[in-house]
Order: sequence, then C-alpha cells, then structure tokens
Amino acid sequence: MNKQQVHSELQFKAVRSSGAGGQHVNKVSSKVELSFDVPASEGLSDVEKERLLQKLKTRITNDGVLMLQCDEARSQHKNKELVVKRFFEVLKKGLAVPKKRKPTKPTKSSIEKRLKSKKKAAEKKAKRKPPDVG
Repeated sequence: MNKQQVHSELQFKAVRSSGAGGQHVNKVSSKVELSFDVPASEGLSDVEKERLLQKLKTRITNDGVLMLQCDEARSQHKNKELVVKRFFEVLKKGLAVPKKRKPTKPTKSSIEKRLKSKKKAAEKKAKRKPPDVG
C-alpha cells in the first residue's frame, strides 16, 4: 500500500452537522464525509483491493466506494484530521492477514493431570453414597 498515493485519492465533502445547536450550526458545514474508490485506487495492489472489498463489504457501497464521516469536533479541519486517521485504521484492519492456527496436542503431563482430577472427583462422589448392604 502506497500511503501517499492513497491519501491523494481521498475525496472530502463538508456537510452541515445534524443534531442540536444554536444559530451557528445552521450556517457552518463542520461535518466531513470521506469517500475512497477502492477499485479505482492506484495506491493499492489488486490483492489488497480484493481483500478490502471482501473484508469491508458491509461498509462499502455497491460501486466499491468506502464512505466514512466525522462530526465529533466543531472544526471542519479537526474533523478532516480525525476522519483521515480513522480511514487509515480501517484500511490497516482490512488489510491485516490473520495468522494461521497451528494445531497442537495436549502435553502428557496435562493429560495425566486431567485424568487424576477426574479420578479424584469420582472418588469424592463415590464416598457420598451410602454403603452397599447386600
């Protein structure tokens, strides 16, 4: 992944933030919407694009555009910084390759320990029974 190339492909749109506010909130566009076209990106390899489209399919539109938005701060610049930071975190998680699990067997000592504890529990329960008279 070429981070500079990907950063240059980001598109931003300033929108009016929703929610409660005074007179000022109706005049200022502080909410920032980020969009990133995954299939058209030149900063990602084909393998990375496939992985992102597969892993982030719930967050990507039908056109293959990843959309993020931020309206936490009152400043448009701060929101832009936050949404870019969040975007690269999402990208990093989406591109992460999970480690293969190596199948393991329990050690001899752990098997013995388990069997001893089972035997001990069985004896304890057997002692609770009344003696057999017959």
